[in-house]
Amino acid sequence: MKVLLCGYHNPYFLTITEYIERAIQKLGHSLTSFDDRAFVLPGRIRQKLNLLQAWDQNRINRKLLSLCSSLRPDLCLILGGHRIHPETVKDIKNCGIQTVLWTIDVPLDFQLVQEAAPHYDTVFCGGTEAQEVLAQAGISHTHWLPFASDPEIHKAEELTPEQKKLWGSDLAFVGSFYPHRALVLEKVSDFNLKIWGPGWNRLSPGSPLKGRVKDMKLEPEEWRKIYSSVKVNIVIHFQDGQTLSFQAAPKVYETMACQGFLLVDNQKDVMSLFEDGKHLVVYKDVQDLREKITYYLQHQEERERIARQGHEEVIEKHTYLYRLRQMFSVIGVE
Repeated sequence: MKVLLCGYHNPYFLTITEYIERAIQKLGHSLTSFDDRAFVLPGRIRQKLNLLQAWDQNRINRKLLSLCSSLRPDLCLILGGHRIHPETVKDIKNCGIQTVLWTIDVPLDFQLVQEAAPHYDTVFCGGTEAQEVLAQAGISHTHWLPFASDPEIHKAEELTPEQKKLWGSDLAFVGSFYPHRALVLEKVSDFNLKIWGPGWNRLSPGSPLKGRVKDMKLEPEEWRKIYSSVKVNIVIHFQDGQTLSFQAAPKVYETMACQGFLLVDNQKDVMSLFEDGKHLVVYKDVQDLREKITYYLQHQEERERIARQGHEEVIEKHTYLYRLRQMFSVIGVE
C-alpha cells in the first residue's frame, strides 16, 4: 500500500511523526512524508499578519493536494490536522484516495480540525477528550487510538557509575514548563529532584526549583538515560483549567518502555489503559504524591516489580506497530 503521511518533523528531536513513519515502513508499506509546517515565512511574521498566515497555510494545502494528485497514494494519513483545510480533504477524496485523520494534541486551537473532521473517511483520536469535543460538534465517526512507544528507541540502558551520577536521581520530571507543573513540583522540591525540558527558564525568581533544572533540550537517547536511572519518574499532564485533557502523554509509554518506574497524575485515559499499582502508580493530589514518593523510594523491590510489569504491558500492547495494525484493521486495509 502507498501511504502519504502528513505531519510535523521537529528539526531538533524525534516526535510521534517519526515513530509512526517507522511503523508504517516496518509493516511493509511504501511511505512518502509531507511536512505540514514547511512554512516559507517565519512564525514571528505570520503571527503579526493574519493575511500572511493564511497565504502560507493555503500554499501548504495546495502543495499537499498537488503531491496527492501526482503520487496517487492509497491512503493519506493526516497527523494533528490543525493546518489542513476541509476543502483540501474533500479534494484529496475526490482523487479516489482514502483520507484518515489522527488527532495528536489536546483540543487547543481545534476549530479547523472540527470543520475538516466530517470530511475524512475515518477519524482517530489520540485522547478521548478529542472524541468528546468532536461528538459535541456532531462528529461521531471517531475511534480512540492512543499514543505508544517504539521499543527500538525507547529502551532501558545500562549506565556507568559516572552516567548514573549525571542522569540519575531519586525523582525526575521530563517535560515542558507549565505553571501548574511548577506548582506541583515545588511541593516536592525537598526530595532529590531533577527537572529536564524546555521552558523552565520562565520559573519565578524565588522558585525552589531554580537549582533543580538540569537541561532544556534533550535527545531521545538522553531521555532513555534518565528513565533508566531515576528511581521515580513523575508525569504531570497538561492542564490549563479550560481545555479538556484526558489523553495519556507519549512519555507515559516511553518511560515504561525504558523500564522506568512511573508515578503519574490521575489522568482519565491513563486509568483506562493501565492498572494502578500493577503497571504504574497514580497519585490524586500533592499530599498523595509526597506520600507515594516516600513509600516507593523505601520499597525498591515493589518499585522494580511495577516497573517490570509496566514494561511488559507496554511492549505487548502499546507500540506504534500495534497501533498501526489497529488503525489499518479499522479502515479495512492489510
